[in-house]
Amino acid sequence: MSISTFINFNDFANLVPLVTGSLLAGLILGILAGLIGPMIHARDLAFAVHGTSELSFAGASVALYLGVSVTNGAVVGSLVAAVILGLLGVRAKERNASIGVMLPFGLGIGMLFLSLYPGRSSNKFGLLAGQIVAVDSAQLTTLTTVAVIVSVILAIIWRPLFFASADPEVARARGVPMRALSIIFMVLLGLTTAMAVQLVGALLVLSLLITPTAAAARVTARPLALSLLSILFASVSAVGGILLSLGPGLPISPYVTTVSFLIYLVCLGVGALRARAGWGRRHIA
Repeated sequence: MSISTFINFNDFANLVPLVTGSLLAGLILGILAGLIGPMIHARDLAFAVHGTSELSFAGASVALYLGVSVTNGAVVGSLVAAVILGLLGVRAKERNASIGVMLPFGLGIGMLFLSLYPGRSSNKFGLLAGQIVAVDSAQLTTLTTVAVIVSVILAIIWRPLFFASADPEVARARGVPMRALSIIFMVLLGLTTAMAVQLVGALLVLSLLITPTAAAARVTARPLALSLLSILFASVSAVGGILLSLGPGLPISPYVTTVSFLIYLVCLGVGALRARAGWGRRHIA
């Protein structure tokens, strides 16, 4: 098996115009994931993203079986998970235990209704591994609307939310509405996850919502730089994955995850070199 099986640029120029909408969707999703990723990182919610994605998958699967809007089903499933986790606030022990309960339940319900669905197998596979190259105008409109809503609300609550995430005890003592902020953020996370599941699948959603920020955190600790790098890395992963998958005609998700992981490895190396250089300077001094 040659490398051309996985990377093939034959007729690349002719294929790109056919997926303009998908490229735009990937860019919007990358920006949205990059915006919310730093707060996921600050609140230690990587596991929550996985649990939310599984309930989103369950909602989408039920909707697919019933013949109604898959997007709406995914949103409903995500919001159910978001509200449950939001009510638990920042108590990580209780939150992680609840996620551990919800995750297999959501995956099991999703697999049940996928097995009962009599339609095309590609629809089933798309919910698990993504179908961004098949994005339509309705999905693009929904994604854009959700991105605007999430961005505006994040901008409004960013400072108190970051304060509550960095030092919850002091924030609570100063009257910051911890429970309300937690619920609002989890709803925003649920909406973002629902959109990501539609495009990259329930199994690979972490590659956009977690890995880019984890990579950025390896090279910077400044909040603004962390956000900008997260947006850049997530966008490059999404758009780059689409472009690389065009030639061989293979599913996009492995390409998105590979690009995202390679970015993480590069940042890991850069961070290690910077740490070693800093240690060397201190040792000489």
